Amino acid sequence: MKLYNYFRSSASFRVRIALALKGLPYEYVPVHLARGDHKLPAYSDIAADGLVPLLELDDGTRLSQSMAIIEYLDETHPAVPLRPAAALGRARVRALAQSIACEIHPINNLRVLKYLTRELQVQEEAKNTWYRHWVRSGLETFERQLAQQPASTYCFGETPTLADCCLVPQIFNGQRFNTNFDGLPRTMAAFEACMALPAFKQAQPSACPDAEA
Repeated sequence: MKLYNYFRSSASFRVRIALALKGLPYEYVPVHLARGDHKLPAYSDIAADGLVPLLELDDGTRLSQSMAIIEYLDETHPAVPLRPAAALGRARVRALAQSIACEIHPINNLRVLKYLTRELQVQEEAKNTWYRHWVRSGLETFERQLAQQPASTYCFGETPTLADCCLVPQIFNGQRFNTNFDGLPRTMAAFEACMALPAFKQAQPSACPDAEA
């Protein structure tokens, strides 16, 4: 398999975590988003949405969108499940994952931040305030969801799930923008538990071949 991704992309980070948890080898293909490489024909010709991650299977089939990719990997390599066996548990995990992937991430990704500064002429600190506000607000909602569940080591239960694959990259990005994580005990405990595992360390941005300071 080949994984087209960018080291700072939280969506790519999610898939790298899933691949690492499942012990699946892949070829790392960097696509530099900040430089605009995703808009060049070499990539846009194979990626319909021009986004990362893009997973290319051994037979040449290509899959886009991190959530769809992870669920595909979970269905085709079920030995290390990232979703609970029970339907209700799967719904809970999907809700947690989508709270990040669908509510927090879309209004704070690189395309949005660039639009704020380039087209709308928003100043740098105002842009960062925007980012911190929506991440903090979203994580407060995430924390309330966790508080309604039984105590657990990870976001849901005693093994990492799709929810943890989404949470960890969001915390990493939040740290870059100096987001305040105080008062989020369940959320940060799950993050710390994940970062104690080799798979999460292996997938983190600083471990990527295209990592930059």
